Amino acid sequence: MDIPLLELGDGNHIPVLAFGTGTAWFKEDGDTNFNQKLVDLIKRAIDKGFYHLDCAEMYGNEEEVGRAIKDSKIPREKFFITNKVSQGIHNIRAAIEESLKKMQIDHFDLYLIHTPYFAKSDAAFQSAWKSMEEIKKDGLATSIGVSNYLRPHVEATLAGATIPPVLNQIEFHPYLQRGNEYLPWLCENGLRVGSFNGLTPAFRAPNGPLREPLSRIAKAHNTTEAAVLIHWIIQNGVVAVTTTKDPQRLDEYAQALKIKLTKEELKEIKDVGLTYHFRASWPKHFEADDRS
Repeated sequence: MDIPLLELGDGNHIPVLAFGTGTAWFKEDGDTNFNQKLVDLIKRAIDKGFYHLDCAEMYGNEEEVGRAIKDSKIPREKFFITNKVSQGIHNIRAAIEESLKKMQIDHFDLYLIHTPYFAKSDAAFQSAWKSMEEIKKDGLATSIGVSNYLRPHVEATLAGATIPPVLNQIEFHPYLQRGNEYLPWLCENGLRVGSFNGLTPAFRAPNGPLREPLSRIAKAHNTTEAAVLIHWIIQNGVVAVTTTKDPQRLDEYAQALKIKLTKEELKEIKDVGLTYHFRASWPKHFEADDRS
């Protein structure tokens, strides 16, 4: 599978489609073989060409991801591996060293601060970012960025940065397109955008106003609603991170790279999506009608 690349602000390039290893959240009680199932699932994704793996300390499955990478026999240089720090935010160097050890690799292609909620002041953002700059300088991460940051968090980080973040991974989909021109502002300040929960209109809010348009557009292109949504995200210049516990969906997601929606179809998804609001992640940090 040939996945297009986007150039980051530091000159490195990121594949526009990633397999999210957050499938750890799908573990069911009593499933004693879950860890091996997870390894096998990630190996299936790799076998199908998903060499961009999106990981996180928070998922608690770094050892399984590492086993899948090793068992795949694919050379390390073919992978683009993103990881995110959360529990270890107050000692980022120790956190990344432990994550690299668990995953049996020597560097991450992209390393992100997972959430902004650790920081109680601008100084806290800047202190954490200094640690991120140091791990980049030392070669533990090729590129560095943030996740779930709002504009004030990014502004606080940029104010003390000598190496600016290259990407902000946020929840982004037609029902949460982010208000106040946030995505253009990020672009103007050198940050690419990554998306998670991109399939929300199809799976988490299936009865929203996009139900009919997505079904119609998918049928017109002989594909699925999920593939249409991923394509829409990528066409917005955003990196799409998606996951599944069903290996058969991997081929479905890959179709997003093959279809070509018309300008009218892309606009319809955008316009209809803006009539509805749904936030799947971190809702306790936002008012019900907050689209930031």
